Amino acid sequence: MSEFRSPVADLMYALEHVVGYERVAQLPGFEHADLDTVAEVLGEVGDFMAEVVAPTNRAGDLEGAHLNADGTVTTPTGFKEAYSAYVDAGWGSVPLPEEYGGGGFPRTIGLAIQELTTTANMAFALAPLLTQGAIEALLHYGTDEQKQAWLPKMVSGEWAGTMNLTEPHAGSDVGALTTKAVKRADGTYGITGQKIFITFGEHDLSEQIVHLVLARTPDAPAGTRGISIFIVPKFLVNDDGSLGERNAVKAVGVEHKMGIHGSPTCVLSYEDATGYLVGEENFGMRIMFVMMNSARLSVGMQGLAVAERAYQQSLDYATQRIQGRAIGAAEESPIIDYPDVRRMLMTQKAYIAALRRMTLLDAVYTDISTHHSDAATRERAAEVVGLLTPICKAFGTDLGNELTSLALQIHGGSGFIEEAGAAQHYRDVRIAAIYEGTNGIQAADLVGRKLGIRGGASFLEFIAEMRGLDAELATAGDDFASIRSSLTAGLDALEQTTAWMLRTGVDDPHSVLAGSSPYLRIWGLVVGGWLMAKSALAGRELGDDPIGASQLPLARFYAEQLLPAASGLAAAATAGSRDLFALDADALGDSVRRTARV
Repeated sequence: MSEFRSPVADLMYALEHVVGYERVAQLPGFEHADLDTVAEVLGEVGDFMAEVVAPTNRAGDLEGAHLNADGTVTTPTGFKEAYSAYVDAGWGSVPLPEEYGGGGFPRTIGLAIQELTTTANMAFALAPLLTQGAIEALLHYGTDEQKQAWLPKMVSGEWAGTMNLTEPHAGSDVGALTTKAVKRADGTYGITGQKIFITFGEHDLSEQIVHLVLARTPDAPAGTRGISIFIVPKFLVNDDGSLGERNAVKAVGVEHKMGIHGSPTCVLSYEDATGYLVGEENFGMRIMFVMMNSARLSVGMQGLAVAERAYQQSLDYATQRIQGRAIGAAEESPIIDYPDVRRMLMTQKAYIAALRRMTLLDAVYTDISTHHSDAATRERAAEVVGLLTPICKAFGTDLGNELTSLALQIHGGSGFIEEAGAAQHYRDVRIAAIYEGTNGIQAADLVGRKLGIRGGASFLEFIAEMRGLDAELATAGDDFASIRSSLTAGLDALEQTTAWMLRTGVDDPHSVLAGSSPYLRIWGLVVGGWLMAKSALAGRELGDDPIGASQLPLARFYAEQLLPAASGLAAAATAGSRDLFALDADALGDSVRRTARV
């Protein structure tokens, strides 16, 4: 196992030189969050995560979370102490409103803190991440009374929060849920049903857990139109704010998972539990999407964060593992001296840099969409967030799978042995492409909901903005020639496939959905290439700065070896649906079932 290092230097480089964080620091209410202050905060967070949270990662994997006979859950060694220190330090409250005890920093800085926490220990980081989603739902739709009752201790971290959406028969099809909410004479609701896959649905980190639960009232319309959302606390709260009796919600199972063992994924049973309506009846889906959209960017960040942790370990291994002699070497060589190992390390490092810049850019536009004084600017920023969020979630988590696999590959046979620790990262990150809307759902959202905004103009304007970098690349010299040509080719492929999607979607939406995943991948590759090009251009001005000096070779590697895949995916994105459905279920199984000779 290698020593963990918080990637604060690259975070600060991206904020200052690539994603335009200065636009956020100038927004009303964020004047205190200037770059110098942010650098100090992230430096302290990075140290905390390296010293306090990162050491719990291995114990979380080996021990896991355990369900006790009384329905309580015990988290792994060190989790409770690390969480208490996290709350005492106030790191979770940094991006939350000051009126409820938060630091009032932008979402962008909150995402950076989430990245540092997740890189240290993904399983641990899920607890504050889910709490933040619940907080955002209450901030948007809770009554003033609900906000005052629940938010201060949730913001501080003393109370945790969850999202209760999934049921055994209702996963992606949330509208199929059957959990019931029956109104009582006192205005509360009795909540009855079962929820599954509830992250940190029960645990010993906080004294209270505030569940946000989707349920259906007796006369509600069918499907998603009839869903409401309720606050259902683990403990009822007395009039003086103290905790009262236990509510009728209980963990009846903890899932045995492929990874993130330290995070208890619970089956929760509600037996006429007391719940409090948030918003109005049948308004639950709108509120749920506040939580989901926030979580989707954070989940994309998880792919980046775990890839970073795996990369660090594979880099350390490659420098220490002696095997054979590299060309021209006079003695046995570390494997980092071999070209293919360098290829894998550079692939990890370049993709990680691109993903970090992409997620931070999405967060910057999120802050602009909520805090800019000009309505048109807010509206355009919200469009960009709508475009970037499914890309960050799907591209980020797909790459999380691919890059942790490369990190394991660098370890060779040792990587397949659990004691080395590389396999944990591969197992941990695998869930991220599945939850908060599978990556196929993200691709469908991209082409089904986002592409048609203003007749496609939203997407085309963003492509035009990326093309605007060409003039600067054209005058940057020969070192940037391949970056310029590869980015132009990628943008051409993106613009052509976008035009095809817009034409085809009118009469053949099935074919558009069939090509949606490779189309999203093209977007991710090209946006990443554009941001890496910006990063390299900025590095020219920084003299001997080591981060700045590394940006040109990274951007060039990305442009020459990773970005060309965008052009190759154009055919798949525009192939249509004919051959996807050419074989029925029986024909798909022919090679398994047929025994007769042909």
